[in-house]
Amino acid sequence: MTTWPVYHTITGPIVMIGFGSIGRGTLPLIERHFTFDKSRLTVIDPADDDRALVDAGGYRFIQKAVTRDNYRELLTGLLTEGSGQGFCVNLSVDTSSLDLMKLCRELGVLYIDTVVEPWLGFYFDPKADPAARSNYALRETVLAEKRNNPGGTTAVSCCGANPGMVSWFVKQALVNIAHETGVAAPEPKTRAEWGALAKTLGVKGIHIAERDTQRAKAPKPADVFVNTWSVEGFVSEGNQPAELGWGTAETWMPENARTHAEGCGAAIYLLRPGANTRVRSWCPTPGPQYGFLVTHNEAISIADYLTVREGETVTYRPTCHYAYHPANDAVLSLHEMFGSGKMQSDWHILDENEIVDGIDELGVLLYGHAKNAYWYGSRLSIEETRAIAPHQNATGMQVTSAVLAGMVWALENPTMGIVEADEMDYKRCLEVQMPYLGPVEGHYTDWTPVDGRPGLFPEDMDTSNPWSFRNILVR
Repeated sequence: MTTWPVYHTITGPIVMIGFGSIGRGTLPLIERHFTFDKSRLTVIDPADDDRALVDAGGYRFIQKAVTRDNYRELLTGLLTEGSGQGFCVNLSVDTSSLDLMKLCRELGVLYIDTVVEPWLGFYFDPKADPAARSNYALRETVLAEKRNNPGGTTAVSCCGANPGMVSWFVKQALVNIAHETGVAAPEPKTRAEWGALAKTLGVKGIHIAERDTQRAKAPKPADVFVNTWSVEGFVSEGNQPAELGWGTAETWMPENARTHAEGCGAAIYLLRPGANTRVRSWCPTPGPQYGFLVTHNEAISIADYLTVREGETVTYRPTCHYAYHPANDAVLSLHEMFGSGKMQSDWHILDENEIVDGIDELGVLLYGHAKNAYWYGSRLSIEETRAIAPHQNATGMQVTSAVLAGMVWALENPTMGIVEADEMDYKRCLEVQMPYLGPVEGHYTDWTPVDGRPGLFPEDMDTSNPWSFRNILVR
C-alpha cells in the first residue's frame, strides 16, 4: 500500500512489555497506524539488544524483567501517566497474562496479548502434574476471571497469528465451504449459529496447518537452537503436553491420552511433549506432511467455541489441533534438544536479512465435509515481508499484524471485557490484517490421512473414518 490508514488515536500511554522478535515488528505497525504521544510510549524488556530501535523513535526504555513481585509497582504509574486511556501491549514471556490483564482492567487500561503466559517457572516444574502445565489449565484461569468479572474494559486474550488470526480464518473458511457446497444458510451472528453451521457442513475437525520454508543463508551451527520466532516461547510450549480439542466424531483415544476433570471439557492432552509428537496433515505447497502436535490455545478455544449442546449434552464438537512443520533449522534444533536431553546453550532467531528465501504458509484445514478438506490461509513470503514492513520475517509479520488488528478492534470496542479471538468481529480484524498477509487463499484437496501409506508394515488404522485421529497421529 502506498498510503497506510491511521485507524485511531491512542489518548493515553502505551506500554509494550517484551521487545523480542514480535515486539520489534509490532512497534513499526503501531507507529504507522495510530496517532499517539511519543513521549508516553514505554518499552520494557530485561535485555537491551534492540534498544537502538526504541531510542531512534524517541521512546522510553526500561531494562527490567516484569515479575510477580514488581509488576504492580512498575506498571501502575506508567499505565496511568497523564490523561486519556492507556494501552498495554504484552508481548513477553514469563509474565502472567492473567495478572497483567486484571491490573489493566482495574486501571481502565486496554490490554492485548498473544498467549496466556504464566509467571517464570510454570513450564519446567518437574513436580507439576502434566494437566496443571497445560494450556487448557491456563485458559481456564482466564475464563474464570471472565465469569467472575464480566464486562468492563476490553482485554484481548491470545491475539497473535495462532492463537488469534486462525480463529478468524476458521469463520471465513466455514462461510466459503457453505457457499461452495450449496448450503443455503445465512451468515452466523452468534456463537451457537457458528457451531450449527460447522455441524451442518459436516466438519469433523480442523488442523491449524502450517509449513515454514524460510531458509537461512548460513547452516545451523551445532548446539544452537535456531527458529524464526521466539526460541524461548517455542521450547516452552513444545515441552508442554500435546493438547487437542476432542471432537464428537472420534471413537478411539490414544492410551496415553487423558481428559480434564473440570472446566469446559473441550480438550484432551497426551502424556508426551507436543514438540515430540507428530501428526499427518496437509498444506498447499508441500501437500501431505508431518507436523508437530504442539499445544496452542486455539486448539481448545476453537473446539469450545464451535461446540453444540442440547441441554447439558454435547451433540457436536470438531477435533482441533496444531499441525506445525517449523523451518527446517527449527526441526533440526528440536531433534538436537530432545536427543541430548538438554536445552542448547545458544538461541538464535533468524531476522529478515539472514533469510535467503521461503514462505510461512499458515492456515486452517477443515476436513470431513462434502468436499473432503479445505485449507484457507496466508502464504506470506520473506520477499513480500521485506517490502511491507521492517524488522521482521514472514512468521513474525503474521503475528504482529494480528496484534495490530486486535488493537484496532479493542479501540473500537473498549468495554467488551475479556474476549478471545473467536469472539471478535472476524471481518473487521481480517480487513485490518489482510494487507500484511501476502496471498490469502483457499485450496481443496482429496487427500486423507490414510492415503500414501506404503503398506510395508501392518498399521492399526480406521478405514471406515479416514479422518479419525487414529489415522492422523503418528504412532
